[in-house]
Amino acid sequence: MNILILSPGYPAEMPQFTRGLAEVGARVFGVGDQGPGALPELVQRHLSGYLPVRSLWDEQAVVDAVRSWPEAKRLDGVECLWEPGMLLAARLREALGLPGLNVAQTVPFRDKEAMKQVLDRAGIRTPRHVRCTTVTACWEAAERIGYPIIIKPIAGAGSADTYRVDTADDLRGVLPRLSHVPEVSVEEFVDGDEFTYDTVTIRGEVAYHNVAWYRPRPLVARSHEWISPQVIALRHVDQAALADGVKMGKQVLHALGFQSGFTHMEWYRKADGEVVFGEIGARPPGAHQVDQMNYACDFDVYREWGRAVAFARFDAQIHRKYNVSNIYKRAQGEGHIVRITGHERIHRLYGEHIVWDRLLPVGAPRRNWRSTLVSDGFLMVRHPELAALVQISDDIGENLQLIAQ
Repeated sequence: MNILILSPGYPAEMPQFTRGLAEVGARVFGVGDQGPGALPELVQRHLSGYLPVRSLWDEQAVVDAVRSWPEAKRLDGVECLWEPGMLLAARLREALGLPGLNVAQTVPFRDKEAMKQVLDRAGIRTPRHVRCTTVTACWEAAERIGYPIIIKPIAGAGSADTYRVDTADDLRGVLPRLSHVPEVSVEEFVDGDEFTYDTVTIRGEVAYHNVAWYRPRPLVARSHEWISPQVIALRHVDQAALADGVKMGKQVLHALGFQSGFTHMEWYRKADGEVVFGEIGARPPGAHQVDQMNYACDFDVYREWGRAVAFARFDAQIHRKYNVSNIYKRAQGEGHIVRITGHERIHRLYGEHIVWDRLLPVGAPRRNWRSTLVSDGFLMVRHPELAALVQISDDIGENLQLIAQ
């Protein structure tokens, strides 16, 4: 099988997907706006060919360049695991006559209103929602839905430019911050715990799924700088408390007609047990959450995804051994990191459970915490017992600190 992967070198997880495809026997070709010499060494080692383009976002130019590329005649599929490139991948499939999501099938994964309209017709519980392109429409939607509401970009990813609005005064303050966003979804605020439903599917059937728990929910984490957000991949994904969310996830995949590849869905569980859909992407989660899945089950999810999309197989035996937590850290202060406190103590107490320590070192410039969940690094911890993992994660969140100045 010859598979074209869009942007094989960026973002951070893309080289691992490139590797995974190649290691299961696919011949992997890439197209991207990085020069060949700028690609990560891991990518260069696993590509059978690469087409550099001026910009991935000039979609017609990319389609024309790929169609005239001699390697295009040999391609069996096009894969994209990065949200902004999903429609380009669909256009390439259509232009080359290849299987997979076409443009019409991809739009509901990128357009949050189209997504919810499809699911509403399927009888799946979604937040009440209105598409808005003007300030006036936002005010009208808020009045119709009732406060509190959520305002988010129609084509956004993650929780960027997403706001909870509790009052008319809040709305008056938020709307100017969204002036650069052409379309927003104004939605009912659903109060509850937030989880994911992540899958690798083959021809519409789920071969592997993961459920992660956000602590706290992303909207809260993105609103307060002092928080050290946690994402916990749960060991017992088949427990009764999650069953309705998993059932809904499968219904969502069926309603949207997703066939083969990775998906990442978010959903809510209210205090009364009702489950409510959040949103879904036809791609994996970011922020090293796929690596969490690897450590939860001790198999290579990147490789098994590659086998699923290239050969319609998933060969790994799934043994869920651990709960796995990512604790993302944000430095206090501005400038460069000058010291890290509590690091030695954390490793002394929990070293056997820490599987990955990727904090920025002393001397590194602090990152903009609003633009990336990974922030100034993270620790990944695993433990078979959830209560113990939560205690360790909270200790790291509260007592490991990066100081910048």
